[in-house]
Formats: sequence, structure tokens, C-alpha cells
Amino acid sequence: MNKILEELSGYGVVPVVVLNRTEDAKPLAKALCDGGLKCAEVTFRTAAAEESIRIMTKECPDMLVGAGTVLTIEQVDRAVAAGAKFIVSPGFDPEIVDYCISKNIVVCPGCMTPSEVAQGVKRGLEVLKFFPAEQAGGVAMLKAMAAPYTSVRFMPTGGISAKNLPDYLAFPKIIAAGGSWMVKADLIDSGNFEKITELTKEAVELVKQCRG
Repeated sequence: MNKILEELSGYGVVPVVVLNRTEDAKPLAKALCDGGLKCAEVTFRTAAAEESIRIMTKECPDMLVGAGTVLTIEQVDRAVAAGAKFIVSPGFDPEIVDYCISKNIVVCPGCMTPSEVAQGVKRGLEVLKFFPAEQAGGVAMLKAMAAPYTSVRFMPTGGISAKNLPDYLAFPKIIAAGGSWMVKADLIDSGNFEKITELTKEAVELVKQCRG
């Protein structure tokens, strides 16, 4: 498996972050690292995303930062230039996927149907995003859909919390789960980074328990 994907697999949880202010990027990165998760998927749905990725990768060079909700090739270029090490998209956009492959950029496109999984397998992708996970049928749906495809693994995102994380991590084809419960918008906006560190530590411990 690709080195970046292996690293994400080692964490078991990838915080999915929405940043509205660039000044929150540095303390958030520190809070996650202090909690034991040196990784994050910064969603590209806000104006602060690009600069936030740049700040996080500069201030915490050991941190594995990716860009999420990437919808265009132009966003891919901007995210990578800012320091993003992997690209995540909500759906399977062949243009974005093929572009990333041509540039040797790690990409995890979203899928929720066997046909989309087949497109990823056809392109040799190692990991696909299952999104929106809970709304699309959760672990049961993922197990049924993944069964015919032995060469690919998944990173489910959407509706995942500390409560149902163990159910997902119990399925061997899941390398990590994306979640935002430890980086909720109200915690970031209020500057409650100590709570984020606390919730991150709990998530790390939960992963350890799930994986024995």
C-alpha cells in the first residue's frame, strides 16, 4: 500500500475539519497532534481551507494533511501547492481521479455503488472513500458492496462517531474512518482546543481498543 495510505491506516481515524478562519489552523493542528492524531482532512468548502492547509503543514511538518471536498482540478492544484498530501472527493469524478493519477497524487474518491467501486478498481486505486457512510447503509452496505472487490479497501466518512466507530474498524477492509466529532465547528469557533485534544485522545484510545 502507498506510504501515505499506510500512515492513515495506522491512525485509524482521520479528523474531517472545516475551518472558517485561518487563525484557527495552527492551534487546531497542535491540538490534534497533542491528542495523538497527526493527520487531518481539511475540507475545501471554505475560503480559509487553502491557507489553513499551508499553515498546518508549515507549523506541524510531521502532520499528514489532506484536502477534502475537492470538486475541480483547479482545487487539486491549489491544495497540493498548499501542502496537501492526499485528495479526497465526495463523489467519483473521473476527471479528477485521472488527473491525480497522472500527477502521482494520492486520491480517495467517494463511492456508494458497486459501479463506482469498479471504476476505482479499474484504475488501480487502493483505497476509496465510502460516502455518505451511515446514510448509504453503514457497515452492512459496505460489506455487501466490497465483497466482490478483493483488491480495494475503504475509508468511510459520514455519520461516523465514537459510538459506531468500533463497528467500522472491525471490518478489515476499512483502513480508517473519517469523522468530525472531535473537531466540531463549535469547538473550533469557540477556541476550545483543549477539548479537541481531549476528544482526540479518546479517539486514539478507542482505535487501540478496537484493533487490540
